[in-house]
Amino acid sequence: MLLAAGVSPASAWRHVAAVGDRGEGDGIDEDRVIALVASRVAAGDSGGEALRDATRVLPGSAASAWLGLGALWSVATEAGAPLARSMRSFADALRSLADVERDLAVALAGPAATARIVLTLPAVGVLLGALLGFDTLRILVATPFGLSCLVTGALLTAFARAWMRRLLRRAEPRSRTPGLVPELMAVAMTGGASIARARAAVDRAVDLLGIDAGEEDAVVEDVLALSRRAGVPAADLLRSEADLLRRRARADGRRAAEEAGAALMLPLGACVLPAFLLVGVAPLLASVISSTLPDL
Repeated sequence: MLLAAGVSPASAWRHVAAVGDRGEGDGIDEDRVIALVASRVAAGDSGGEALRDATRVLPGSAASAWLGLGALWSVATEAGAPLARSMRSFADALRSLADVERDLAVALAGPAATARIVLTLPAVGVLLGALLGFDTLRILVATPFGLSCLVTGALLTAFARAWMRRLLRRAEPRSRTPGLVPELMAVAMTGGASIARARAAVDRAVDLLGIDAGEEDAVVEDVLALSRRAGVPAADLLRSEADLLRRRARADGRRAAEEAGAALMLPLGACVLPAFLLVGVAPLLASVISSTLPDL
């Protein structure tokens, strides 16, 4: 909003840094990033380099958003293009990804809560057996049968946790800044640069900030080829393609969240519940049998 109102980027960073001190979540680290970038820009450093250095204190997911911002800033500065419109598009993309992450958290909340409850049941079973007067704890830790149940249950639980972590990693967005490379090309061409100069500016920004362009380079080439064949401005086509990539990433993220929520029931049923039966129920049954049939 500050840029759209005509405030220069350096002044905008200074005003944002003056707000600061959000004091919750990752806000403290992000305040440090903003303050560092504001001071570096005020000293005459480029925005891309300032953001590259400042984001080293952030985790990967948060850093990628700031690096994308740095790439936009670098390309717009080099091409002499207005930055406000691109910033709005980029902000919309980040909001979409934040929505996807919230959808993922909601989809996984139920299975995760179920897993936490089930993992406490073995201890409940042991405690219940002790309250009923059965020596389940001794059977669990001092007999071959109990030790085999304990070891097998622990292995099943560890496998379930590894399985669940893998499912969660598969549900994470493949790109934190979808549509960034087409957006960067559109910014460069909006500033009046030729295709070759725009491509060079984008490549320099991507290399400077260590951004993985992935498959988006090929997408840009396809859009540019279409622009030449149809004789239409490439910038509008590039922005449309960037928006399409963001919408596709959001749809993929929602689908991945739903699939992960359903898939997490597999390790619960295949590993966690059997572990509960081995650790919480089998020693109790063995204790009951040994107390009622001592000769066995």
